Amino acid sequence: QMQLVESGGGLVQPGGSLKLSCAISGGRFSAATMGWYRQGPGNQRDFVGSITSGGTTDIADARFTISADNRKNMGYLEMNNLKPEDSGVYFCRLQRKVTPTYTIWGQGTQVTVSS
Repeated sequence: QMQLVESGGGLVQPGGSLKLSCAISGGRFSAATMGWYRQGPGNQRDFVGSITSGGTTDIADARFTISADNRKNMGYLEMNNLKPEDSGVYFCRLQRKVTPTYTIWGQGTQVTVSS
């Protein structure tokens, strides 16, 4: 069974940086899209960015960079110049729209930006 595990969250001061990781187990990053989402106090998950297994990225904020290592089945979200409003739980999602289709979420990792 394919699973996603995020890591790399923590407490960082405003202006700092963090790099989150998303590890895929039980499968490969192939013909799919890995998305990153932030869940704030309102429990809504907001789109942060995504990367396809072919390397095409879509970023909602220029302070952030998304990358992936297909051979290692890993995805990354690098966040720079962090602000308090970036705080929240960050989730990665893996979605495949060709057979076999699936949408899988990780358990999330907490990011807190505070002085």
